[in-house]
This record gives sequence, C-alpha cells and structure tokens, in this order.
Amino acid sequence: MSVKLDIHRELSVGEVASRSGVPVSTIHFYEAKGLLTASRNAGNQRRYPREVLRRVAVIKIAQQAGIPLAEIRRELSLLPNGRTPNAEDWKGLAASWRTTLQQRIARLTQLRDDLEGCIGCGCLSVKDCPLRNPGDMLGAEGKGAVLLK
Repeated sequence: MSVKLDIHRELSVGEVASRSGVPVSTIHFYEAKGLLTASRNAGNQRRYPREVLRRVAVIKIAQQAGIPLAEIRRELSLLPNGRTPNAEDWKGLAASWRTTLQQRIARLTQLRDDLEGCIGCGCLSVKDCPLRNPGDMLGAEGKGAVLLK
C-alpha cells in the first residue's frame, strides 16, 4: 500500500529542524531575524510551508561561505512576496555574494602573507608592523599606545 504525500501540508518546527538538519532553536532564531516566516495553527503552533526547507538550505550555504545573516536577510527580502529562491534566484544571490567573498579572500591572503613578517610582540610602537601599524600611520597620532587611548 502506497502512502500519498500531501505536498501542501505545512511542517511543524520539529519537522523543519529534523529535515533540514538544524536545531529547533536555529529555526526560531532565523525567524526572529526575519529570515523565515511561519503561520500559526488553531493551537498557536508554528507551521511552515515545505519551501522553507530550501530557504534554510540557502541560508546555511550562505553562512558557510561567511555571508553575515543581515546580508542574507537583505538579499532574500528582495525576492518577490518572500518567495523561496529558485535556481535563477540562486544565480543572482551567488553573483551578488561573489564580490564580497573575493574581497574577503584578498584580505585573508594579505593577512596570511603579513603574518610571516610579524614577530607577534603586540607592540604598537614598532615602525614596520604590517598588521597593526602599516607605514607607521600611528606615529602621526602621537607617542605611546594610541589605540588604547
């Protein structure tokens, strides 16, 4: 006997958590941050459309890429009627985040390369510190630990 799947049945928060692989608390957190929306049933329990599973997947992928939640929310809010991203939407999201990721990669590469020349002393008075005082820019601020003032 085959069981017919009701694709219109909304999911409880527990079902969303189980199927998406994230804790219930994360689903609640995403909702509080405006990334997900739920309706309430007669018993005042949260109910989510099945499309929320794709939305959670998009959020998790973006987070793994280092995209801040505020930026994810902003981009998802641009979709018509809060729609779940489709393949075409994903291309747009990925393209908009590509520049941000490339800039982050460039900064991290520079940081990695600068670490090789760092002696790790924490002294802000060293004239040639590419991490904390590139080009002795802090020397113009005055004597001593100007960042601590």
